[in-house]
Amino acid sequence: MLANVLVALVAVIHIYILVLEMFLWETKTGRKAFKLSVDFARETRVLAANQGLYNGFLAAGLLWGLWLGENGVPVTLFFLICVLIAGIFGAMTASRKILYVQALPALIALIAVLLR
Repeated sequence: MLANVLVALVAVIHIYILVLEMFLWETKTGRKAFKLSVDFARETRVLAANQGLYNGFLAAGLLWGLWLGENGVPVTLFFLICVLIAGIFGAMTASRKILYVQALPALIALIAVLLR
């Protein structure tokens, strides 16, 4: 049960990131979340929307794994590993904050799924 809740939490985080990147990027909320200037947000909105879509695919994969139940454990593990790798890469290349917002929750959920 705990593993499922943690996986769902990681999915919700990525749905929130999708909303920020696809729909709120140029708003005050989006700019504050990513520390963007108005000009930079305007210039990069298409890139951000694309990035948001990928976060949505990660969330969809995690929810798909949960929906499949026990048969979905390999799917869930695959998508958690994808989130973990993306979080580590993002922390190394964009912002260390990503390590705590994206990678750490994925790692905790991954461990919980493996220990069930």
